[in-house]
Amino acid sequence: MTFPVVGMVGGGQLARMTHEAGIPLGIKFKLLSDTPADSAAQVVSEVVIGDYRDLDTLRDFASGCDVITFDHEHVPLEHLRALEADGIAVRPGPDALRYAQDKGAMRERLTELGAPCPRHRIVRDVADVVAFAEEGEGFPVILKTVRGGYDGKGVWFVRSEADAADPFRAGVPVLAEEKVDFVRELAANVVRSPHGQAVAYPVVESRQVDGVCDTVIAPAPELSSELAGSAQELALRIAHELGVVGHLAVELFETPDGRILVNELAMRPHNSGHWTMDGAVTSQFANHVRAVLDLPLGDPRPRATWTVMANVLGGDYPDMYSAYLHCMARDPQLKIHMYGKDVKPGRKVGHVNTYGDDLGDVLERASHAAGYLRGTITE
Repeated sequence: MTFPVVGMVGGGQLARMTHEAGIPLGIKFKLLSDTPADSAAQVVSEVVIGDYRDLDTLRDFASGCDVITFDHEHVPLEHLRALEADGIAVRPGPDALRYAQDKGAMRERLTELGAPCPRHRIVRDVADVVAFAEEGEGFPVILKTVRGGYDGKGVWFVRSEADAADPFRAGVPVLAEEKVDFVRELAANVVRSPHGQAVAYPVVESRQVDGVCDTVIAPAPELSSELAGSAQELALRIAHELGVVGHLAVELFETPDGRILVNELAMRPHNSGHWTMDGAVTSQFANHVRAVLDLPLGDPRPRATWTVMANVLGGDYPDMYSAYLHCMARDPQLKIHMYGKDVKPGRKVGHVNTYGDDLGDVLERASHAAGYLRGTITE
């Protein structure tokens, strides 16, 4: 029997964990990575080192692959259309990925679909930012470069006209958005296959620190079943309308008056879904593999009452392995997932998952383990 070959563009931790999910199914992976030291390049057997921005490199890489999917959303769309013209299955395809690459196009399309969004507009210069602010409730406003931002990069919290010049120095269009008064951030994760089957994971709460995801709680505490259902239905509708194949994360704001607004879209496995590795019947990574191969999707239901994911960030203590003894002895149920990255301050180098019936206990265990691995907790 011949098993399919999945070509993964990008060698980060998402590729590493997607490859891991394909191993039990006997799925073969081929990786296009920037360097042999990248997270996934350390574990995938067939690695091509090259530039994903070069069409000839992409074409050579795609040779022998049954489907191409992604660790990130930055591959030029014209290159992906060329691969499709060559007969290569690209999932998600360029028509969908456009809305993950370009925040302006995303806002325009979501507005057409009637999806709830913050007030927004593409702005040309500082004077246009001032006009946008005055059309609403004034400063502060949020400015975003329409392409290339992630983990808080490419996003500015602008308190006055004097703060508004920096985003325009990047030389790409700038999107202005109202500053949303929200009580917390949520994420609705769904997976959709080429023939239209789709599954929705429980809506989670995502807690940010300095613009970077710190903790994810599944399911989101004290979220009404009505609002949770609305968030799942919205994410499923967006996946359908945009033609997404694979995993889609819809980042959301929950407002004080009980509404949800779409913040961002990610068309790949997502940090807010890492809890599913240990907390769901079928992980986001396993379902992404199934989706891009058009296999029946797996059960997304949670295994435990509560699951908490905490990111492990690099600190001033590089020897994380020595911390395993304490963490594993203190919490035998703890699940540690490290990415094979060099430890640098503030860099995501892994995550931990904890689960159980008492949310306070599950949160404390996750926080302690992540802090001990980083070196900010020493006992």
